[in-house]
Amino acid sequence: MNFFIATDHAGVDLKNYTAELLRARGHDVVDLGPHSSDRVDYPDYAALLCEKVVAKCDTHGILICGSGIGMSMAANAFKGIRAALCHDAYTATMARAHNDANVLCFGERVVGYGVAESMIDAWLDTEFESGRHANRVLKIESLKERL
Repeated sequence: MNFFIATDHAGVDLKNYTAELLRARGHDVVDLGPHSSDRVDYPDYAALLCEKVVAKCDTHGILICGSGIGMSMAANAFKGIRAALCHDAYTATMARAHNDANVLCFGERVVGYGVAESMIDAWLDTEFESGRHANRVLKIESLKERL
């Protein structure tokens, strides 16, 4: 798989760990930054990542901030993005299986390295079930047309 990854200043350490974890599992990872803990605005990095995920087929994104909430809210403003704020392996599994999430969000201040690793493994190991869920995903996307 091909991944873009980004954070804000509150998630740099977990971003670096996550990027290396994905690379060790054989995935291509483009780190969009930031590369220091100097204060930045998370919507800027969410936008950068989402624009790249939407523009390039067969890519996924991982967004990290302090809680994961801000990143997931910003990411879901983009047509074509289904960002899921996850807290454990179960929520990551369901995000892929039922919602076809293409961006995984979590918070460095909320999950530790072990939980992040189990979420990523669950997310990578899960395929979208399609079937009855496909129409629901289309309905989610159509909501973005109402703006």
